[in-house]
Amino acid sequence: MAVYALTGFSLVSLLSFGYLSWDWMKPSLVTDVSMDPMEKSLPPAFSKPPHIIFILTDDQGYHDIGYHDSDIQTPMLDRLAAEGVKLENYYIQPICTPSRSQLITGRYQIHTGLQHSIIRPRQPNCLPLDQVTLPQKLQEAGYSTHMVGKWHLGFYKKECLPTRRGFDTFLGSLTGNVDYYTYDNCDGPGVCGYDLHEGENVAWDQSGKYSTFLYAQRVRKILATHNPKEPIFIYVAFQAVHTPLQSPKEYIYRYRSMGNVARRKYAAMVSCMDEAVRNITWALKKYGYYDNSVIVFSTDNGGQTFSGGSNWPLRGRKGTYWEGGVRGIGFVHSPLIKRKRRTSWALVHITDWYPTLVTLAGGNMSEAEGLDGYNVWPAISEGKESPRTEILHNIDPLYNHAKHGSLKGGFGIWNTAVQASIRVREWKLLTGDPGYSDWIPPQMLTNFPGSWWNLERLTDSVRKSVWLFNITADPYERDDLSDQRPDVVRALLKRLAHYNRTAIPVRYPAENPRAHPDFNGGAWGPWASEEEAEDWEGGGGLLRNKNEKKKCKICKLRSFFRKLNTRLMSNRI
Repeated sequence: MAVYALTGFSLVSLLSFGYLSWDWMKPSLVTDVSMDPMEKSLPPAFSKPPHIIFILTDDQGYHDIGYHDSDIQTPMLDRLAAEGVKLENYYIQPICTPSRSQLITGRYQIHTGLQHSIIRPRQPNCLPLDQVTLPQKLQEAGYSTHMVGKWHLGFYKKECLPTRRGFDTFLGSLTGNVDYYTYDNCDGPGVCGYDLHEGENVAWDQSGKYSTFLYAQRVRKILATHNPKEPIFIYVAFQAVHTPLQSPKEYIYRYRSMGNVARRKYAAMVSCMDEAVRNITWALKKYGYYDNSVIVFSTDNGGQTFSGGSNWPLRGRKGTYWEGGVRGIGFVHSPLIKRKRRTSWALVHITDWYPTLVTLAGGNMSEAEGLDGYNVWPAISEGKESPRTEILHNIDPLYNHAKHGSLKGGFGIWNTAVQASIRVREWKLLTGDPGYSDWIPPQMLTNFPGSWWNLERLTDSVRKSVWLFNITADPYERDDLSDQRPDVVRALLKRLAHYNRTAIPVRYPAENPRAHPDFNGGAWGPWASEEEAEDWEGGGGLLRNKNEKKKCKICKLRSFFRKLNTRLMSNRI
């Protein structure tokens, strides 16, 4: 795979961030090696709890990083990955909320009730409050915890906010996508509001600043004001490269030869994000954190090919359970890694970061029962075998059932009309409707200015509801073995049935017009009072408030807002 050399800094980035030099070989400013009481539970190679920087990008396709032979330039990410450990058997979820919830809780979404779709802005829903989050566990271990970027785990009441779920500070957006400059988000026609928050307040004064730069600058400020002798966790959840496709013009100019406008803008956003990561890494060096740091880089789901992303050579796209939707870009960069500069094929899932990072921090895992994640640090750092042998990609009972699926088709074990997917060792099974299922070569994205996406639907008409692949031998999912290996199909269907017995009811409540930004000062934010929040009942169906009859004005608007919302909801994931 191609590895791009580190390019020179652009004048704009130097002026924006104030970074005039960066010496990778400069000794760390951290010289204190005194022991800490919590060191007793640290991994043997660690003398003190490491600083943890977790970088999550949004909608970045599998192909859209330099070392995957991309046409997009990512010199900083390439260098960090080359000097660390590339994770080439790494899995995430196909859409935003599920990946974020599994990162934060270490649990499959069937165990948090978030197995269907995303948390939408007007739903009275959020990450279940009974879940002990990753930042809360790190706080217990003595860490200062900070979040910068996109939350997308619900906000209808204040208890759902990042600062109530384990983060000491927060700067970012609460909803799924906002304008990169104005921070406006429209959840359907006429349902628009501002969404940039500092802690639990609306950050009106930050409007006009490009979010990728704003978030990198905030990370630098956090590092500059924190004591590097004390452990810190920073969760950087970039909005990039989710739609809308917006980037400073100087980055777009680099890709002027690309014929497809969406791909050109998307590429610019990726390169801009790469530069932001470079500046964050520089700040770690400058302020004395780097030598005792662990940097984790992860995407949240596959790329959206409609919006310039590419998952080539994988099948499918964002929102699907094909590899293009669930196989992520991931790497770990750290001076603390024992075996650096290599590629790992250890099986890793996004739920694994919870126990891995808590263990690295010297935290207490004895009280974290029921996790679906594993501590994979020995596999990453030392090249040992991964403790993980299977991944439940998901079971979504509410997704449109496949027309040709049935319980009979699942040998009486499983209704194959239900959308589900599981991997056990080298085998991957999909049932129901996995989503758009074809392969998009990069040249279609780059040079074809027309409606290239019409070429995606080559196999949608196949009358199937069960697929089986040897994903190790066939990572591109071109050879369906479900007819040849019914024994394997049966075994994996039994595993799906097993997991389904552990699932909790889906939490996907009806939207409530009280969430409209017009009723909340023009901004998205918590809208249910403590009394209202206590009155909400239900989970998988329509939620009703005991006092809603008194809110006549809101009742009259309920039907109106629902109708306005219907047209765009399928495209708001």
